[in-house]
Amino acid sequence: MEFRQLGGSGFKVPALSLGTATFGGGTEFFKAWGASGAKEATKLISICLEAGVNMFDSADVYSKGLSEEVLGKAIKGRRDKVLISTKATFRFSDEPNDVGSSRSHLIKQVEGSLKRLGTDYIDLFQLHGFDAVTPIEETVSTLDDLVRAGKIRYLGCSNFSGWHLMKSLAVSDRYGYSRYVAHQAYYSLIGRDYELELMPLALDQGVGCVVWSPLGWGRLTGKLRRGASLPKQSRLHKTADNGPQVTDEYLYKVVDALDDVAKETGKTIPQIAINWLLQRPSVSTVIIGARNEEQLRQNLGAVGWNLTKEQVAKLDAASLTKPPYPYWHQLEFVERNPFPVERG
Repeated sequence: MEFRQLGGSGFKVPALSLGTATFGGGTEFFKAWGASGAKEATKLISICLEAGVNMFDSADVYSKGLSEEVLGKAIKGRRDKVLISTKATFRFSDEPNDVGSSRSHLIKQVEGSLKRLGTDYIDLFQLHGFDAVTPIEETVSTLDDLVRAGKIRYLGCSNFSGWHLMKSLAVSDRYGYSRYVAHQAYYSLIGRDYELELMPLALDQGVGCVVWSPLGWGRLTGKLRRGASLPKQSRLHKTADNGPQVTDEYLYKVVDALDDVAKETGKTIPQIAINWLLQRPSVSTVIIGARNEEQLRQNLGAVGWNLTKEQVAKLDAASLTKPPYPYWHQLEFVERNPFPVERG
């Protein structure tokens, strides 16, 4: 397994990480993703460790804490062999202060995560979303205190816009607080918005991208294609509708290109989609999901090889869309405003 620097930090993470949103399955939404108990989770984690994947991503709200509990049980006795990534910010209960990035909520949630995970430190702690109510100074000073206390090793955020991230970094720099070194962001062949503002910012500021939903909310599994119909019981009916919408024609155009590359490489469509991401600037790790052993082993096959430049270009061309203003205008001045990736 390839290990990469996490942004501008000295910390290395595997190119692939395992997402644990399917662990526990205590709510209806996450049951649509899967529901792995401790026994199944332990087996999946063992397979990952055999393949060199030692980072596991969770969140306090995944199945209302059950995901973290199951992960904690699954890694018991091998904490020194794994890296734990988890998140907080979203509402955890009906209590007035049990939401957001305030000092009160963050300290409570970090303590809760540590207890559920059965550990005394978190390798990477990320804000799950931006809290526009709490002053950024309060948020980043609290996170810095938790780092200094040894409860968190590295900091990240998730689902921030460019100004959210840049302002947070500026406040950290102003006061000498620990900086965000990771941004967990949605990025896929059918969701390339990350490239417009967040990727250039990440490269400039040393923030590694932790990719979530690399298969575009399940649309790039190979099951959705021209002329194909899904069985009524397929989970794609639930998960795909929750993600950002794309037109059928756009999706089929990308899948057609993936099919062409699959014939050339002998790899599966999900493996190709993940491998494409691993060749993008700023990407530190891609979070893969798995409901069972077979799916996990398939996704692990996305590493150990690389697409050719020609294959990458074919996928780039099929998935390219015209960006919104001001990005389309900036792309007309690439002579003095270079972009991290080719935009056609």
